[in-house]
Amino acid sequence: MKISTGKPYPLGATWDGKGTNFALFSENATEVELCVFDEQNGETRVQLVEVENHVWYGYLAGIKPGQKYGFRVYGPYQPEKGHYFNPNKLLVDPYAKAIAGDVNYGQELFNYCLKDSKKTPTLHYLGLDNAYLIPKSVVVDDSFDWEKDQLLKTPWEQTIIYETHVKGLTQQHPDIPENLRGTYAGLAHPAMINYFKLLGITAIELLPIHHYFSSPQFLHTKGLRDYWGYRTLGYFAPYSAYSSSGILGEQVTEFKQMVKTLHKAGIEVILDVVYNHSAEGSTTDPTLCFRGIDNSIYYVLNPENKREYLDFTGCGNSLNVNHSQVLKLIIDSLRYWVTEMHVDGFRFDLAPTLARELFSVEESITEPCELSLKTYQKDHLFQKVAKKITKIKYDPGAAFFDILHQDPILSQVKLIAEGWDIADGGYQVGNFPKLWSEWNDKYRDTMRNFWRSELHNNQEFLMRFLGSSDLYKQQGKRPYASLNFITCHDGFTLNDLVSYNDKHNDANGENNRDGSGYNHSWNCQVEGATNDPEILALREKQKRNFLVSLFLSQGVPMLLGGDEIGRTQQGNNNAYCQDNAEFSWFNWDLTPENRSLVEFTQQLIQLRRQHPIFWQRNWLDCYGNQQTIYCFNPDGTPIEDQEIKTDHLLGIWLNSAETDQSNFDNNDSFILLFNGHWDDCQFSLPSHLQDQSLRVIIDTDQGGFVQAEMFYQGSESILVKGRSLVILSL
Repeated sequence: MKISTGKPYPLGATWDGKGTNFALFSENATEVELCVFDEQNGETRVQLVEVENHVWYGYLAGIKPGQKYGFRVYGPYQPEKGHYFNPNKLLVDPYAKAIAGDVNYGQELFNYCLKDSKKTPTLHYLGLDNAYLIPKSVVVDDSFDWEKDQLLKTPWEQTIIYETHVKGLTQQHPDIPENLRGTYAGLAHPAMINYFKLLGITAIELLPIHHYFSSPQFLHTKGLRDYWGYRTLGYFAPYSAYSSSGILGEQVTEFKQMVKTLHKAGIEVILDVVYNHSAEGSTTDPTLCFRGIDNSIYYVLNPENKREYLDFTGCGNSLNVNHSQVLKLIIDSLRYWVTEMHVDGFRFDLAPTLARELFSVEESITEPCELSLKTYQKDHLFQKVAKKITKIKYDPGAAFFDILHQDPILSQVKLIAEGWDIADGGYQVGNFPKLWSEWNDKYRDTMRNFWRSELHNNQEFLMRFLGSSDLYKQQGKRPYASLNFITCHDGFTLNDLVSYNDKHNDANGENNRDGSGYNHSWNCQVEGATNDPEILALREKQKRNFLVSLFLSQGVPMLLGGDEIGRTQQGNNNAYCQDNAEFSWFNWDLTPENRSLVEFTQQLIQLRRQHPIFWQRNWLDCYGNQQTIYCFNPDGTPIEDQEIKTDHLLGIWLNSAETDQSNFDNNDSFILLFNGHWDDCQFSLPSHLQDQSLRVIIDTDQGGFVQAEMFYQGSESILVKGRSLVILSL
């Protein structure tokens, strides 16, 4: 093959109809080879001789979409300086738009012999070739007929999110053809589109679909695989195993078709993205991409021992967002998914990691010093020495945020932060800049504790139910900055939240040590499965309590996919490695109870969507303004600031009178009576409501939505059974 000059940008492989341009960034490489593979995986190597601004590039005529390729990068193997160049390792293109297949496990993936001591493996250079084990990057054709499709831009306050998994959602769906189950095409099948529309959600949030490494060593040895997909290998490539065609590069077209179909149904697509770490793990894990291309550029190294990574994620490494090229990679990837793949937004995994910046401080360090020989002692004294220490901290003014906010495209899509990582100062909920909404785990924990009668602060409940103004109002944000959830992929499902006190993760092969041990759950007095009708009835009521709380709170509700059909993980609260029907795939063979739960969820979402009082753009005043919201004790007396008479018991009057009338049809007012206590309670209404005629809409003790007409006069007391919620309309 004869290579011509080509262009240094764009990075990756770019087909122009006659051939393909290849470009790769590596600041410390001494030589780069482009490797192309035929249908029998025969390899041909071509040296990239052009270098500009550390970009190695060249153009090959005749190279078409579907062509498999990779890179071999030469340079120093000096672990003590953070360099792990090894041309025996075929490397995935960081800008590959499609990747063929998965990583196959073997000794050749590693820079060292697996039989060596795990204490010093990176000191040993192993020259085994890994090409037959590594998935190949694929040249793609970017053309696609979008038929004038555009981002939906559903207003935040009207957004209802459904978090789900491409494979698990459809793998067992009886109305989807077997060859489409577990794929992008399956997710966009009419059976699923109809279900989404009937349910009433406005957006799906997909667990990671970037091409990922599914078989890291610790899972491979146990016969397990990564199911969730948080070990990203390619930030531009949709995961190939979710494609129904099996044709090289077709996963790109199938993903686009899925997005276009969902958009036609009015449903946005939000991606869960993992830019905080990569699939390569620690330096003792396989070399697949960045480590072999330029390790010291792409990862945050320990300045005291450059053989090691600084790990803020718990996954072995942290991407070095302090380097301009790494920032460029992330922003290029995000822009690609918006402009070329038409996704509507992103949820950023462990988002504080992306805003950790280096800074130096002078600190006093205590060091030993020898005593004078005249003291005739061999002991040490200690002295304080001023030294400059490099630290990495979360910075809400970090370059990542600045670039994102200035970008004319990315600043206009939905940006959602998981507001914590595992490093010092990693919990940053309420501390993200403008434009960002956040997973609000304070909301999650408060609602869980209220309904298990463990929340001894109704003030906290009110704050969370009304949008968490303490976290967001002073920043100039709206209530929809709070993304509310009761459950998510990481933890118990709703069914398990009311069925288990403890995690049961033995199937993960880690002796039940993985997963959180602090779940704020309550099993309703029996651990796990039971046939006791009273326990089962209580669990169903608790599910309804949680769902009503979620969908009628101010802020943006996120429903964990499958909660509405009673999906269980058998008490496993960390099912990341369970790619099977027992723990993860949706069971669409619904029991009568689960059918009722689906119907209840549909009605509840419809109630929210029909009544804007539940999704206000502006803050509702908790106290002192009886025209918009009025909070009261069970005896009808108003709740003023900290004056709450009884834990777990409170009433809320939501009144549309002083809100934006353009949002409302006539009167849009409701009274919500919460009883998180185990005993029944008689509620009296405030005096100014006692001349009203009230209709019962929901009573979670009576199965949810009340079918028969039931009215109260405001002067009557209203019975709310233990651990129940009653909603009335004026």
